[in-house]
Amino acid sequence: MLFTLTYVCQPLSSSCSYFPRNPSSRIKCDGAKVPVFVPKPRESGYHIERGLEFSTGDAFFRQESATGRDLGVLAASLHKKDNGRLRVLDALCGCGIRSLRYLAEAEADFVAANDGNEEYGSTIVENLSRVSGEEEGRWVVTHLEANRVMMDYYLQKSFFDFIDVDSFGSDSSFLRSAISTLKLGGLLYVTSTDGFSSGGHRPHHSLAAYGAYVRPMPYSNEVGLRMLIGGVAREAAVLGYHITPLFSYYAFHGPVFRVLLRLNRGKIHDSRHYGYIGYCHQCGNSHEFYWNQLGQISCSCSTPKVSNSLVVSGPLWTGPLHDAAYLADMLNLAKQWGWIGCDGKDSLEKLIKLMVDESDPKLPFGYIKLDEMASRAKINSPPLKALMSAMHQKGYAASRSHIETNAIKTNCPMTECIKIAKELLQVSIAE
Repeated sequence: MLFTLTYVCQPLSSSCSYFPRNPSSRIKCDGAKVPVFVPKPRESGYHIERGLEFSTGDAFFRQESATGRDLGVLAASLHKKDNGRLRVLDALCGCGIRSLRYLAEAEADFVAANDGNEEYGSTIVENLSRVSGEEEGRWVVTHLEANRVMMDYYLQKSFFDFIDVDSFGSDSSFLRSAISTLKLGGLLYVTSTDGFSSGGHRPHHSLAAYGAYVRPMPYSNEVGLRMLIGGVAREAAVLGYHITPLFSYYAFHGPVFRVLLRLNRGKIHDSRHYGYIGYCHQCGNSHEFYWNQLGQISCSCSTPKVSNSLVVSGPLWTGPLHDAAYLADMLNLAKQWGWIGCDGKDSLEKLIKLMVDESDPKLPFGYIKLDEMASRAKINSPPLKALMSAMHQKGYAASRSHIETNAIKTNCPMTECIKIAKELLQVSIAE
């Protein structure tokens, strides 16, 4: 079976697919304008995801990232239902699986699938052609540097409702181009896979990439999400906008930090939700510090002076990681599509429900690892559910964390948490 592509004789916003002239490309040209390729043999890496068959070809592909793709498709579909339209730009599309799913499941009106590697061209086109023929004008394939393709669309005033930038490491160079090319009210889905920076092991690197000097903290994976959101918030403010996080997702493979943000008109002129996070190694408590407190930072467990036990990271996003109402809509849509319970584990449902629980406005940033609490208290840790229940009875907010399985997000101070844990163990011994 042959797929025919029109050559680069029309602008990016047209329905044609674009492959630059390259004599080493696998695309075989039949005439001056019509490159023709033969799909690779089936044994070259075909997969099925949510019922959609696709080829990975030679592109990098992680099956473990399917959950992140699920979340993106649900969000894109909700945007289409709410706004009646959906134009998607997949700036670093790889084999095109995300673009395929935005077309097939989110029913995007148009998808621009871009990847800088021309070698992936035949695979991307083959995958997208499973949903819609090139002549229908619902998709275009380009092979440009991501910033170039986004700025080309920006200069043509061809804006998008949903932009997916699934970048590697801490490459934040795409953020300003992506924001510029996004419609107001549009959704930006961005990625970081830099666990070293989020762990505080490369503070100068995180400062260069996201404008945040990050130090080692017990909840470094949550810091990674806040570092990424903060970087986008900074870039948006430069352009006169502000962002709202709709969900923030961490996956240990990679690791992968993915956040979905809505772009809003206008700057926020106060420093709300953008400041500094401090963690005290002496008492185990965390604190938020505002810009006007710089030079006066200390922990109440010691003296008013700056203590060596207090480490500070920032500036970071300190506000909510999720929008509970939005997550509820995503979960309802997943149920409508039959995605809940189909794997026998309800893993997607559990994830979204955990995110909803984490959205409690009473919960601060960070979480308490039960191992750390037990080590400080010199006791065996009580069951997580029992500890959370006891916290609730004492009036504290508490939830599990989707980031760390053996941790609790809570506004309960570490000292009080230790006290509650010891009381639970005493009751257990008495029984």
